[in-house]
Order: sequence, then structure tokens, then C-alpha cells
Amino acid sequence: MIEIANLNPGLVLILGALAVPLLPQAIRRLYVLALPVAGFALVHQLAPGTLIAVEVFGVTLEPLAVDRLSLVWGYIFNIAAFLALLFAWHERDTMQQFSALIYAGAAISAVFAGDLITLFVFWELTAISSVFLIWAARNEAAFRCGMRYLIIQVLSGVILLAGTLVWYADTGSIDFTHIGIDSFAGQLIFIAFGIKCAFPLLHNWLQDAYPQATVTGTVVLSAFTTKLAVYALARGFAGTEILIYIGATMTAFPIFYAVIENDLRRVLAYSLNNQLGFMVVGIGIGTELALNGTAAHAFSHILYKALLFMSMGAVLFRTGTCKGSDLGGLYKSMPWTTGFCIIGAASISAFPLFSGFVSKSMILTAVAEEHRWFVWGTLLFASAGVFHHSGIKIPYFAFFAHDSGYRVKEAPWNMLLAMALTAFLCVFIGVYPTALYDILPYAVDYKPYTSYHVIQQLQLLMFSALAFTVLMLSKIYPPELKSTNLDTDWFYRVAGPAVIGRLMQAISVTGTSVEKFAARRVEQLIATIHHYHGPEGYLAKTLHLSSMVFWVVAALAFVLALEFFGR
Repeated sequence: MIEIANLNPGLVLILGALAVPLLPQAIRRLYVLALPVAGFALVHQLAPGTLIAVEVFGVTLEPLAVDRLSLVWGYIFNIAAFLALLFAWHERDTMQQFSALIYAGAAISAVFAGDLITLFVFWELTAISSVFLIWAARNEAAFRCGMRYLIIQVLSGVILLAGTLVWYADTGSIDFTHIGIDSFAGQLIFIAFGIKCAFPLLHNWLQDAYPQATVTGTVVLSAFTTKLAVYALARGFAGTEILIYIGATMTAFPIFYAVIENDLRRVLAYSLNNQLGFMVVGIGIGTELALNGTAAHAFSHILYKALLFMSMGAVLFRTGTCKGSDLGGLYKSMPWTTGFCIIGAASISAFPLFSGFVSKSMILTAVAEEHRWFVWGTLLFASAGVFHHSGIKIPYFAFFAHDSGYRVKEAPWNMLLAMALTAFLCVFIGVYPTALYDILPYAVDYKPYTSYHVIQQLQLLMFSALAFTVLMLSKIYPPELKSTNLDTDWFYRVAGPAVIGRLMQAISVTGTSVEKFAARRVEQLIATIHHYHGPEGYLAKTLHLSSMVFWVVAALAFVLALEFFGR
């Protein structure tokens, strides 16, 4: 029997969620907060090297495999679940609480999976449970977006399963260790992870789905799916060089979309893709410093991104909109939310004394140590860009800029408390990075607060702020317009349905023409048969059974053809 001390911590949330629909609201609110606390405590007592193995149909599954890499994600996933559920304290929607717990529990369980089959099960469970956070918005746009999201996420799992089966056939093992892309199985698994990590051209589900979710749903979604994929890449593909260039591309291209985007939650979704790029570059570099930087940045990112989504969620909750063109002047009505948003903006921009600085600088240093100067320059450019669109644009257009005329209440107390705790962690990690460094996968011999690092970062931020100021004063900076910007998702959201519609129309027209042609031919055939085989025909007396069978089969073939093309 497996002791509770050796239980996969994610199961605490999954099994605990089953009682949520049965509890009265007052008890349920406290209960859902207690589950991630219990999960965190269970993670804390797990020792690296712990392994639970079970035999199922002759295959060895490892539902619990613990090392220092998985512990980092186990800690932050439980923290994120607690903060998100506290932010959602005011919610009366049981479905959101239930699905959020299943989703977070599945992500935690996947982190501690020691084999690819167990990983696949929880990989798919994250997809199925998370879509309800989008559908909880209960409108047509959210339903359609949720369906697209579900198809893409499930497709990722199907590809993962296919890669696992091929990997097992090739190696006789399903252990979730380093895989690489040298084999067909490895390439399939790589693609599956890449879809969930929102690689370039596979990324649109993120910008499509997150802004359509509920106020709470977006905060929850931002924490788990993509970071689970980062973890999977770090475990299975560390040191894979192509990840360096994929990650560098991920850091750069979202900047241009984020600058012109009007929906501020969609801006944050592009910013999320940008930050994932730094982590992917770290995985591609594959050194101990780079992997430490990836783990640290994933930890920091979950916190400051959640804080930014919380602040925009509070704005949406009070004003009913998150469009930059409709907002402004909210610092008068929501001063606490404004302050917390600025802390999140400083963290994502990697200001010294904030969490983003002590994690992102590790990745930049690791890239420089490998003399990847073009990639290093790309990451610097991306750092300046993220300060533009998340560090300045988000707080400026939401809370300052012009006065939109909104006079609303401050965010509810639970939202403020969740934002306050998250903001505290962002500052605490920035001021005392040792607390984070001590739990990283490898021993840390890195000092973020050197004069070189601090001065370089402050120069970058000041020049970026100066550029923003000049662009605003000269009216060159793209204004916030009520518009919808199309990404490459246009191909499957607009072009795809249009092409399929035209194709179906062409098939219908063709089918109608074939049906008419076949009808005429059948009439001619009947007339011919009547002429030659009728009472006066000379073949009337010599018609054999084989001839009858032939004509019956021919007639049936025509009927089947008519039926097929007529559908």
C-alpha cells in the first residue's frame, strides 16, 4: 500500500475537488484554499530520489518520481493554485472552482510523473479540465474559442501518445527522461510539447483562448499549461540546440503584436509567449546555469504574470472592459490595484529588486557564457520590448493616459489580498533571491546584484522608457484603437472555414450535376433495355441469368453513386 507521504501531491487537489460540488458555499471557499496548502505541505516533505513504481499490464508505471527539478514546479504550482483560488473567493460558480482544482492537480501530477504514459494521462486531463474555465464565460465567442482550444490541446496529447508508443517500440522503455530529437518518436514528443508551449506558428491558441476566459479563468490558465510544457521540455530535451533559436524567435515576434493590440489581456497573452521564449532558450543552452535560470524564471513568471492578469481581471470585473481605448484614469478609483499592477510590471520588466531581474539575468548570463551573441542581442531587444508593452503600456493605458470617466469601486477584498500576497512574493524574491536559488535543480554560484548586471539593466530600461516617451510625444506610438488584430490564427479561424465552405459548395454543385447526368443515363439505359429485351426484341428469348445480374448490379451502382454525391 502506498503511504500518504508518498502520494503524488497533485492527487490531493484532484481527489479533493470531487467534494466541491457537495459543500455549501461558506465551507467550500475555505475548503478549496486548504487543498493547495495540503498539496504544498506534501511537496515539501518529498525527498529527491523518491520513486513509486507499479506494474500495469506488464508495463512499469511510475506515478511518483521526485527530483529537484520537479520539486520547483511542485512548489510554484501549489502556490499559484492557492493565490488564484483566493482571487476567486467571491465566485459562486462551482464549476470554475471544481475545474480549477482538477486542472491544477493534473498539472502537479504530470510534474511528478516518472513515465510517459502517466504523463500522457495528466497531460490530457489538464486539457479537458481547463477548457471549462473558458466556457464558464457562457457566451458564443467563449464556446467557439473553447472548442478550438480543446481540439489543439487534445491533439497535443494524441501526438504525445503516438510518440510514446513509437518510443516504447524502439527502446522498450517509457521512462520520462532525456529523449532528444534524433528519433522519429522523439520528434513526435517534441512537437507535442511544442504545441503546449506555444512555439511560433503553434502559439495562437494562447492569444485566442486566454482573453476569452473568465476573470478568474485567465489567472488560472496563465499558471499551468505552458509552464508544464516548459518543465517537460527541460526534462526531455535539455541541450537541444534548435530550442535556442525557437526560444529567441518566441521572445521577439510577440512584441510587435503586443504593441498594437488593444485588448490588454491579449497584450499579456503575447507577453506570456515572449517570456516563455527566455525559458526555452535556457533549455536549449542546457548548462546547469541555464537550466537553473529556466526553473527560476518559470517560478518568477508564474507569480508576476498572475499578478498582471489579476490586476486586469479586477479592472474587467469593475468596468466590464479590458480595452485600452476604453480605459484610463482608473488610478483615482482603484489605487491599490494600480500599485499592484505597477509591481507586476516592474517584475516582468526585470527591474532590480524585483523577481524578474534575479531570474532573467541568469538566462542572459548563461547565453553569454556560451558566446551566443546574436541570441543574446535578441534577448536584450526582447527585454526592452517587454518593458514597452507590459511594463509601460499595461499600467499606463489602464490606469493613467486619458480620463475615461470611470468611477468604480476598488477591487473586492479577496482580489486585493491575492494581489498583495503575489506582489509581496515578487518583491521578496527580488530582494532575497537566495530563497529561490536554494530550491533550484543545481547548486547556484551566481550573483545577480553585481554592478555590471544592475547598470546594464537600468540602462536598457531607461533607454526603453525614453523611446516610449519620444514615440508618445511625437504621436508615432500606435494609438489604442477599437480593432481586432489578426495573427496567423486567421488561417484556421477565417481562411480555413471559408475554404472549406467553398469546397463543400463545389462538391454540392458537382454532385448535383453528376446526379442529373446519371439520371439521364439511367433513363437512356432503361429505354435501351426496353427496346432490346421487350416483347418484340430479339434478345427477349435469350436473356441469361448472368445478364440480369449484370444489369441489376449496374443499376444498384448508379443508385449508390447518386446517394453518395447527393449528400
